[in-house]
Amino acid sequence: MTVRMTSTAARRTRRTVLQAAVDSGARCAGQNLDPALFFRADSEGEEAVAWRARRAAAIGVCALCPVRAACEELALRDGDGDRATDDLVRGGVSGQNLAITREIRQADRIATATAADRDDEWQQLVGLTVAARTETLKNPDRRSAGGPRKSAQSQAAQNRRILSLTEQIRTIRTARRARAGWGAAA
Repeated sequence: MTVRMTSTAARRTRRTVLQAAVDSGARCAGQNLDPALFFRADSEGEEAVAWRARRAAAIGVCALCPVRAACEELALRDGDGDRATDDLVRGGVSGQNLAITREIRQADRIATATAADRDDEWQQLVGLTVAARTETLKNPDRRSAGGPRKSAQSQAAQNRRILSLTEQIRTIRTARRARAGWGAAA
């Protein structure tokens, strides 16, 4: 069962959650509709009258969609639509209206939301990977001037740091893969 998402909730939601909501609950996907319904066929010379009728039908499909607001928010963040071209419908909104909303009405909010969508977890994963690589390249013997016993202690400490870093990396990767639908792949 898909939960209906309001525009306010969609605006406050991160991109990955919005995409998951659309993927799992979009009415257009659930009814096996032809995706061409939502795009003007300029290459085939579609008449404006025919497109307006299809556009109205597409907007009608979107109007009853429980994740319409999430789809519209994704379209705004993805930069869909062009003020000069009437060629698509996404989230129940024409491409022209998406562009006007993104560029004029909500430009600051969209820029802030897009910046927030950057994947902080990925940056953490990169940082941990760099730290693990750096730690493995260190020579623990260079720091210890106490003979074999001190050297063994330094090596053991380095091994613990490397194991800790690799465990953190594994935990993040496993969680990311599970969220992406890859199951418990390691």
